[in-house]
This record gives sequence, C-alpha cells and structure tokens, in this order.
Amino acid sequence: MTEWNLDVSLTELRRAFNLLLDHVEAATEGDVVRLDEDYFWSIPQDELYVVDRVPSNLTIGQLSWSWQHLTDLLADADQAIGHHLVWLAEVLRAVGQKTH
Repeated sequence: MTEWNLDVSLTELRRAFNLLLDHVEAATEGDVVRLDEDYFWSIPQDELYVVDRVPSNLTIGQLSWSWQHLTDLLADADQAIGHHLVWLAEVLRAVGQKTH
C-alpha cells in the first residue's frame, strides 16, 4: 500500500464531538445511554489497519472495562494516556450504535 496521511484538526475534532454529543443528548431521555452489550470483537493494533488480509488474531474487548478506565481517569486526570482515547472510542462506538 502507498503511504497516506490524514491531518486531523483537534479544533474541528472537538467541534464534531460536541455536535454529536449534543445529538445523543437530544435523542435520549436524561443523560444516560443504557448499553445492553458488554463484550465485543477487537482487532489488535498491529492488524487493525492491514486491510489486504483478514485479521488472524481477533481478541475480545469489554465495554464495562473500557468505561472503568474512563471513570478512573475522571477521578485522577493526571493519569491520562493516549490509550484512553481508544477506550473512549470503544464506548463511543457502542453509544453511536445504540443512538439513532
């Protein structure tokens, strides 16, 4: 595959996130989205973007575990690491699939 890059503006990313979170809040009652699934298929990072072959090493992720990492972060913001965005993405995927 050829080398390809995408420059993501953090300002625009934040705006898009805020707009979508506003949409979810308007589409749900209260400020809670109830997820009724916990486990999901996960593709390890070293295989995630290799699209010319089927992943050979699927793993299982857990939404409650990802959410726990995020709530732990809220309790101690100094512990933020980049992988918190991965846990956030896992939860956001489930919220997005649950919200119409």
